[in-house]
Amino acid sequence: MTAAVTLSLYIVRQFALSVGGMLLALAGLVAMFDFIELLRRSTSRPDVSFGLVSQIAALRLPYVAMQILPFAVLLGGILCFWRLTRSSELIVARASGISAWEFLTAPTFFAVLLGVIATVLVSPVSSVMLARAEALDNAYLRAGGGPLALNGGQLWLRQSDRQTTPRGIAIIHAQRVELRGKQLIAQQVSVFRLDETDRLLSRIEATRATLGNGNWVLEDARAIRPDQLPEPARLINLPTDLTVSRVQESFASPDTLSFWALPGFISLLDRSGFSSIRHRLHFQALLALPLLAGTMTLVSAGFSMRPARRGGVAKMIGSGVAAGFVLFVVSKIAEEIGQSGALPVALAAWAPAASGLMLAVALLLHTEDG
Repeated sequence: MTAAVTLSLYIVRQFALSVGGMLLALAGLVAMFDFIELLRRSTSRPDVSFGLVSQIAALRLPYVAMQILPFAVLLGGILCFWRLTRSSELIVARASGISAWEFLTAPTFFAVLLGVIATVLVSPVSSVMLARAEALDNAYLRAGGGPLALNGGQLWLRQSDRQTTPRGIAIIHAQRVELRGKQLIAQQVSVFRLDETDRLLSRIEATRATLGNGNWVLEDARAIRPDQLPEPARLINLPTDLTVSRVQESFASPDTLSFWALPGFISLLDRSGFSSIRHRLHFQALLALPLLAGTMTLVSAGFSMRPARRGGVAKMIGSGVAAGFVLFVVSKIAEEIGQSGALPVALAAWAPAASGLMLAVALLLHTEDG
C-alpha cells in the first residue's frame, strides 16, 4: 500500500508538471497569435497604442487558458505517460502487481480537481477580464456600436408586471435603442400588458422610454384599454427588475458572465423573453469541464502506455492526439446543435465528455486486461 501511494504521488507530480508546462506553452502560443491579430486590426486606427493592444491581449489570457485546458491535459498526459513508459517506470510498476487503475487514480483526480478550480475560481476572473477586453475592443477596434447595434437597434423583451393583480407580464418593443452613457434610450415604444392567462389588459404607446433605476420612464405615453378611449398623453413609470448592464449582457457572449452569476441571469433572461440557450449551454459546459479534464487524462494514458519494445509508439501517440481533436470537433458540433434547439442543452454539453470517457475506459481495459 505504501509503495502504491508513493508511486501515485510521484506520477501525479510528473503529470502536474507536464500539464502545467503544456498549458503555459499552448496559452502563450494562442495569445501570441491573438496579439498579432489585434496588432493587424489596430494598423488602421492611429489612436490605438501598442499598450492598449497588449492590455486587450493580456485580459483575454485567462479565457484562452480556460478554452485550451482540456487539450493541455491531453497533451501533457501523453507526454508524461510516454516518458514514464519509455523509462520503464510504469512497466516495472505493473510488473510488481500495481494495476494501471491504481496509479491512474491520482492523476485523474488531479485533473478533475483542476477542472473544478477552473470552473469555480478561474471562470469568474476570466469572465470579468474578458468583458473588459470586449469593452475595449468595441470602443477602439470595432466599427460597430456594441451588441445593441449588432442587433439592429431594436429591442424585444418580456418582464413581470408588478402593477397587475394577480401579477402578469409586460411585453416591450422599441423600434430604436441606443446607449447614452449609463442610460438606455428607446424610441417608438409599445408596451403590451397581459394578465396571467395572457389576456390583453392594456397597451401603452410612447414616443420615448428611458431605463432608469428600477423602472422605465415612458414619455408622451398613451394607455389604451379594450373597449375604452385612449387616455391623454402623460408620463408613465413602469417598474422593472432589468438594468442597462443586464440588457447589454443579454446580447453579449455568455463567456463574459461569471459561473456563479449564470443561474440567476438565465432565470432573468427567461422572464424577460430573451433566449437563454447559449447561456444554459455555457453553464452546462462549465459544469462538465471537470469530467472532460478527467476524461482527457484517461485518454492520454490509454494512448501512451504502450511499451516501446512492442513498436507502434508514434502511431499510438498520434492516435491519441487525433482522438482529442475528434472529441473537440464532436463537442463543437454538439454545441451548435444544442444552440439550434435540436438537442437538449444538457445532452449537448455532457455527451462529448461522456463518450470520450467510455472510449478511454474501453481502451484502458483492452490495454490492461485485453
